[in-house]
Amino acid sequence: MGKVKRAQELAKAQAEAAERDRAAKAQARPDLRDQRDYPMRLQKFLARAGVASRRGSESLISAGRVEVNGVAVTELGTKVDPLHDEVMVDGRVVEWGSKPVVLALNKPAGIITTMKDYSGRRCVADIMPTDEFPGLFPIGRLDIDTTGLLLFSTDGDLGNHLLHPRHHVTKVYRATVWGDVGEVALSWLADGVLIDDRLTAPAKVKVIKRLEGKTILEIAIHEGRYHQVKRMCEEVGHRVEQLERIAFGPVKLGNLPRGSWRVLEGRELEDLYHAAGLHTPDEAPQAGPGVARANARMREMAGRKPLKEES
Repeated sequence: MGKVKRAQELAKAQAEAAERDRAAKAQARPDLRDQRDYPMRLQKFLARAGVASRRGSESLISAGRVEVNGVAVTELGTKVDPLHDEVMVDGRVVEWGSKPVVLALNKPAGIITTMKDYSGRRCVADIMPTDEFPGLFPIGRLDIDTTGLLLFSTDGDLGNHLLHPRHHVTKVYRATVWGDVGEVALSWLADGVLIDDRLTAPAKVKVIKRLEGKTILEIAIHEGRYHQVKRMCEEVGHRVEQLERIAFGPVKLGNLPRGSWRVLEGRELEDLYHAAGLHTPDEAPQAGPGVARANARMREMAGRKPLKEES
């Protein structure tokens, strides 16, 4: 009986210690104190922690990039308790309430816009700091031979909003095309050309330089249709030789070296969030349970029809 009693006392002491630990963590992190929906689905935890959108988090889990308490998890129904379980993405611990990040890359040619390629081709994940910023995903796409500005983030809402047509976020490209582009072709590009039986939205087009047998154009669009800039130019009789994106909304490529990346901060980051119709992480109010559920619903709705952009 003595051994049984000691075992019961030990179990009680362990339970009390666990409860004290939970209370201490909740006290240190007030954003968790009033939550009542634990344990929660792993993809929901990742989305609320700012790692990726709900759908993006599901992709991370399915790809085997997420560990719970040191064990790789690929089952989407897995549940976690943020106060007890340690969640890692790409070997890095996910901290609840950590702010999302946005990075700008000057993408080289010959690299595909994906975080993993099962054919062994070189992809953007090979040159991005995924160890430092787990859960990064590209916002939109650039074709394999297109260079220039490509944004990455761990904020799924930002990515979805930036690519959604209703926000009219402008992307600016510098295109070197074959031939001498005349005024008629420039007018067609600006007013809209027919692609897949649908006119492109009005664009801003100007000649940057005329070379022997070529023309360098600057084209600003706010749509994200498949190979849009290349197909627009081909429709007016001028095939694209080189294409570079030099701006995405308020973010400019500037003098960022090819193959290098930088973290967006300050006014530039604020302007990008505002262009997407969102508050920055610093401006957004602290999310209680109701707000968190609303945000999760927004992520789910925004992620139902992923938008594709390849130029």
